[in-house]
Amino acid sequence: MSLKNSEHNYGWLAVVLHWLVAVVVVGLFALGFWMVDLSYYDEWYRKGPGLHRSIGLILFAVVVFRLLWRFINTSPRPLANHQRWEVVSAHVAHSLLYVLMFVAMVSGYLITTADGSSISVFGLFDVPSVTGQVKGMEDTAGAVHYWSTWALVGLAGIHALGALKHHFIDRDETLRRMSGRA
Repeated sequence: MSLKNSEHNYGWLAVVLHWLVAVVVVGLFALGFWMVDLSYYDEWYRKGPGLHRSIGLILFAVVVFRLLWRFINTSPRPLANHQRWEVVSAHVAHSLLYVLMFVAMVSGYLITTADGSSISVFGLFDVPSVTGQVKGMEDTAGAVHYWSTWALVGLAGIHALGALKHHFIDRDETLRRMSGRA
């Protein structure tokens, strides 16, 4: 398998980035969902948010890199058996997935930095607030973060169902191309 994509297949870097982002998004969603019910006295009440924020900021950098890689690299052509509506809906879904990821990550960043504080990334470096103190931003960003993450996971689920449809019903190469086995 080549590093770069070809007309017919995804390269190994695109495949790794796709699955890495998918696993991290689902993991962050699960961690966030679990964290909201922790009590003040739970050990993870303090550890969970820092882990969530650190991984989220690293994910932001990975997604930016993934988008850059996508723009400088060719994309495989749609398969011959794909209907026009499938091709168009796949492009719309992919675009919305990127938009929702960025909305979720930016709103998550704004929740934490609404008071002007920076975010420590695993204690290695800090990402400063770009807004300073903004009264009420934490609540607004929290609502945006909540709904964008639910929309992101819902759309990712539909995306996964589409891939499974192509694999098991259409019996085409769609899923195998993104798993590096085509």
